[in-house]
Amino acid sequence: MLPDWFWITYVFMVGCCVGSFLNVIIYRLPRDKSLVMPPSACPNCGKRIRFYDNIPLISWLVLRAKCRNCKAKISARYFIIELLTGIIFAGLFVLYFHVGIRDGIGSFLGGGWFVYTIHIILIAALIAASAIDLELWVIPVFLCWFVTAVGLLGSGLAPFAIKAEIISKYLLLPSASADTASLAAGAAIGLILSMLLLATGIIKGSYLTENEDEESEFNHRLEVCKEIVFLLPLIICSIAAYWIVKNNPEIHNWWQNFSQVPFVAGFAGSLWGYFIGCGVVWAARIFGTLGFGKEAMGLGDVHLMGAAGAVIGAEMAFIAFFIAPFFGLAWALWLMFFKKTRQIPYGPFLSLAVFTVMIFHDKIYSLIVENLQFSIYH
Repeated sequence: MLPDWFWITYVFMVGCCVGSFLNVIIYRLPRDKSLVMPPSACPNCGKRIRFYDNIPLISWLVLRAKCRNCKAKISARYFIIELLTGIIFAGLFVLYFHVGIRDGIGSFLGGGWFVYTIHIILIAALIAASAIDLELWVIPVFLCWFVTAVGLLGSGLAPFAIKAEIISKYLLLPSASADTASLAAGAAIGLILSMLLLATGIIKGSYLTENEDEESEFNHRLEVCKEIVFLLPLIICSIAAYWIVKNNPEIHNWWQNFSQVPFVAGFAGSLWGYFIGCGVVWAARIFGTLGFGKEAMGLGDVHLMGAAGAVIGAEMAFIAFFIAPFFGLAWALWLMFFKKTRQIPYGPFLSLAVFTVMIFHDKIYSLIVENLQFSIYH
């Protein structure tokens, strides 16, 4: 049996390698470049980077942060992302399987690997999205869609690795009740309808322009009203589906059985988490824009929290949204005293909040349950 330090070291090394790939994503994805071809090259001289100059952490240190060919400076971001990813991967491994910070996750080989893998995929995406947002003030939606797909499929397939009762009891991954599944199914139908209406031009997209310089001419309140129109079918269909299931005994009985098939329950729970994650941020965007007359938050933040919700579930995505402002406020105060600018992208703070609720999930959930019980009995 191999010692614990071996596995922790191994996970750290894997994390550093993933961090190296995240650096590729951070540089290429927002610039619409392939993540696979061409092979890594120096942005300054264009020379291909050989394998021995592309070893995570070590190569950056050996080369003293300079290109071997042209001596151009290599950003410290590459080293930081690799080290940060390695530390987080190893740290989460220790917290889950040695400290036991999450109840029900069990041993790594006993099924815990499945939850751990989905969670580190989310964390890796959050790191990449935050780095891109900090540099370019944009969050690539492709990254968010990838994590959403992982959350949907992962939550559906999870019962094949861990008992469905354990997943539901300890909220390891999203799992929907029959009622929640009906809401999610209705919202999905509404989303398809909205996309069709958008594609046919019956409803209009918001902030559409061929010239980025025209952005200041937008009537921001009018633009978010278009987004409200887009969201109406989702809301209406979700409520309608819930009402139909509740008020038709035959449909209710069939749906009760179908929706609680482990794969369906997991998939629907993740889907509902996606809609709630998107919804809380989109609501803040809409009300903020209507209130202040200027665009509040970005649609990238909407997609980012939706992706997180697909992995951590609706409840935790909702809580994470209200934790994020505390990180934003702390950073804003720091900038106020030490920097000239006060503008900050919000994606990194959403990411920090999501990471926080992942780590302290059980403590947060227990605190909420205890407060609810206190309110009921007092």
